[in-house]
Amino acid sequence: MAFGTCSVSEVAFTFEVDIMAEAGENFAAFNSRALVEMVGGVTDEALKATRIKKFLSVLAGRYFNWAGRKSLFTLHLGIKCCAIEMAAAATPRFDGDRFGVLFRSSPRQSDVLLINGPITKKFADKVVRLWEQMPEPKYCIAMGECAISGGPYFQSYNILEGVDTVIPVDVYIPGCPPRPEALIDGFGLLREKIIRIGAAPSAQRASEKPVIVGED
Repeated sequence: MAFGTCSVSEVAFTFEVDIMAEAGENFAAFNSRALVEMVGGVTDEALKATRIKKFLSVLAGRYFNWAGRKSLFTLHLGIKCCAIEMAAAATPRFDGDRFGVLFRSSPRQSDVLLINGPITKKFADKVVRLWEQMPEPKYCIAMGECAISGGPYFQSYNILEGVDTVIPVDVYIPGCPPRPEALIDGFGLLREKIIRIGAAPSAQRASEKPVIVGED
């Protein structure tokens, strides 16, 4: 089978992307260079000459989209009261693990930055540093009024009016504090968002509207 002539490949790879992808799903996970590195030994020209390039892109994108949203490794940045509810979500009563919510202690192992509590101007640099150490694609959840708007410290001289003033936020969970069920619901909405946007890097999601738990 010669890839350059497309003799057999046109028959073997007649799968259309529209057939594999469900409505509203985005599986654009890899660029051309990543595909070449993944298959190894196959030139970019050979991939372009057949439909295998498009096929592998959708197949790999579909797999990583599924794996990413089913196991959300979360860096828990609990600063104040909401941290108690966040910890409760991981206990056997609520069992966040059954939804793929796995708490980690290292930003380099995490997909989601979960922030709660007021962010002081002095601490803002540390939040940005943690965010920058996380690999793409990465997501942020702001839990509680303090992380969303500053809470009772709104317009204070040393408190940020929401963590979204320094890093992008994908999901807001209102409440003071929100219940563990609301946090689990927030992760469910984040999974739905990942299905919709695919593995787009955070810098390319500026036009995406954040999701608010409890909003109709």
